[in-house]
Amino acid sequence: MNRKNLLYLFLIAFLTGYCFSGSAAIGKSVAVNISQQDPLKENQILYNGKVWRNHFTSVKGDQFLFSKDYLPGSVTVNGKSYKNLNINYDIYNDEITTSKNNGVILQLNKEMIDSFTLVFEFKTYLFKNTQADSLTGIKGYVNVLYNGKSALYVKYKKEIDLLAVDDKYDLFFQTHKIYFVKKGTVYQLSGKGDLLKALQEDKTQIKAFMKKNGLRVSKKVPGSFIPVIRYYDSLSQ
Repeated sequence: MNRKNLLYLFLIAFLTGYCFSGSAAIGKSVAVNISQQDPLKENQILYNGKVWRNHFTSVKGDQFLFSKDYLPGSVTVNGKSYKNLNINYDIYNDEITTSKNNGVILQLNKEMIDSFTLVFEFKTYLFKNTQADSLTGIKGYVNVLYNGKSALYVKYKKEIDLLAVDDKYDLFFQTHKIYFVKKGTVYQLSGKGDLLKALQEDKTQIKAFMKKNGLRVSKKVPGSFIPVIRYYDSLSQ
């Protein structure tokens, strides 16, 4: 075989190898792109909502719980949990929002959400969606303080006080209600009297327990009801 034919065969082998290696590289690149899209597909359920816009820029204060800044948290949608999110809880509208990578603020689909958490000042707060809870009659998101045989919830809300600042500007102010759920019946608690009324059948024991342990309950401190309710649950064991 002469030198010219050898050169020709070498050139064909080189080009063939280049084409195969190029095809492999292209295939690898496509595979990476697909894998990068997988998280987006998984999050499509989470991001099933609508664009959120702030309609209260002229009102002093803000409509959010704890902070107007996004807080670390998680959201459970139809039984699936999404962690390491930055979310905010708009308690004026009773909706939660999150910011997507493109900067769009999204209001999540409340009908699909089971629960969510917020972390504020190193404490994790759990919120349950009672939207479809026909037993209690409580609607919307509630902070779960205690969940045993009985349950204790706090419902946070912000309202607008018109012309509250220098007779010129409206002002957000925050309120809350405490709900005690016992055997499917809901009691709204404002203090000791409401609690003892709800626990009428064990009133004597409850009063003795509170006195012995120096316990005081107050609407201002919703968590102060927890030890008493936990003790009540223990009486029926």
